[in-house]
Amino acid sequence: QVELKESGGGLVQVGGSLTLSCAASGVIFNRNAMGWYRQAPGKQREWVATITSGGSVIYAESVKGRFTISNDSLKKTLTLQMNSLKPEDTAVYYCEVDDHLGNDYWGQGTQVTVSS
Repeated sequence: QVELKESGGGLVQVGGSLTLSCAASGVIFNRNAMGWYRQAPGKQREWVATITSGGSVIYAESVKGRFTISNDSLKKTLTLQMNSLKPEDTAVYYCEVDDHLGNDYWGQGTQVTVSS
């Protein structure tokens, strides 16, 4: 049973940093791709970053160079380090696991608000 729980969201000023964490139980890190998505008010959920089962990372153009995704199989966590935050980064951030068996798992989300 996969369970995901995000933490680390909050209010930050423009240009600031936040680190989001996702506690991931029931996940086989070297077999599953893991990612971060976000959903701003009134908008569809959008993909932010992915770390593959092989450890490769890919980012949306809007966050490339500012955000860093990583995971730790011993601590069972997925992390998103966010730097140089902008007002348009304001959203609820979700962690996601793709088990490559046709199943996607989602956390409940954590709110990030960037104030100008």
